[in-house]
Amino acid sequence: MEWLEVSIYTTNAGIDPICGRLYNIGVTGVEIKDKDEFEDFLENNKQYWDYVDERLREEMNGETCVKIYVSDNEHGHKLLMHVRDELAALKGLDAENKFGSLRIEMHSLCEEDWENNWKQYFKPIYVGDRLVIKPEWEAIDDADGKIVFNIDPGMTFGSGQHETTRLCVEALDRLVKKGDKILDLGCGSGILSIISLMLGASYARAIDIDPNCKKIAYSNAALNSIGSDVYTVLDGNIITDEELKIQTEESGPYDIVVANIVADVIIPLSGDVRRYLKKDGVFIACGIIEPRLGEVKAAIENAGFRIKHIENENDWYCIISTEG
Repeated sequence: MEWLEVSIYTTNAGIDPICGRLYNIGVTGVEIKDKDEFEDFLENNKQYWDYVDERLREEMNGETCVKIYVSDNEHGHKLLMHVRDELAALKGLDAENKFGSLRIEMHSLCEEDWENNWKQYFKPIYVGDRLVIKPEWEAIDDADGKIVFNIDPGMTFGSGQHETTRLCVEALDRLVKKGDKILDLGCGSGILSIISLMLGASYARAIDIDPNCKKIAYSNAALNSIGSDVYTVLDGNIITDEELKIQTEESGPYDIVVANIVADVIIPLSGDVRRYLKKDGVFIACGIIEPRLGEVKAAIENAGFRIKHIENENDWYCIISTEG
């Protein structure tokens, strides 16, 4: 089946009346691009990130847009006529032009393109001396003895493409020893803890505040023949949940704790990491941008760690430390 992507250009004030009219004619799924709402969202959720890609900001610039998708057949074309009628009626009520141009743009989407074309952007990535990270549908003719980690990037979260993931994987490639126990805080897709097991670790525990991560991490583990006998994934807030802290401490101690998150999480987390680590254990902290590097270094050192290495790629930093 082919689909039509229909873009309706408006203003922030026009979003609600447009969506209301669309709903009344049976269109219940909409996609909204609005610069003001995007900026408000960033401002009100600063605790979750330090950095927003400028390409994303640029994409959100310009006119507010409401998108819908309709089937490119007789039924879809009739629905489009109703959409046009509703927009014309709304335009007639908008004497002050509060709702913008209300113009429509359309282009055709093949269902196969819609579902699968994004896959062309994910190719195998060679990381460190021993690892290849590849999407599950890609074949590698000759891995040359490297460890091949399969991932489903369609599951969102970390796919190995980002600099912080590569920095962590390279550190783990150097540091993981056979039989090590690994604690992955802010695990996302589970990529770091699963790779640690593939590098020779005997057990890994992964924790993330997002409950969706459990299913995703376990699915990626299964893609790489990693079972739940050596891999545990939990959801919860490791900073505020005392019961989760106690459970994690009792499951340790760990040889390596890795946290690829953001500065505002790493800073309070640093004070607890020692309770999970072995005496000679290693703390890998990543996801740090240059303006926050000094704060994170101070927090790690104040928690009793000695910084051994600081590595960076494209203004992202990774701090590797041990107990002082």
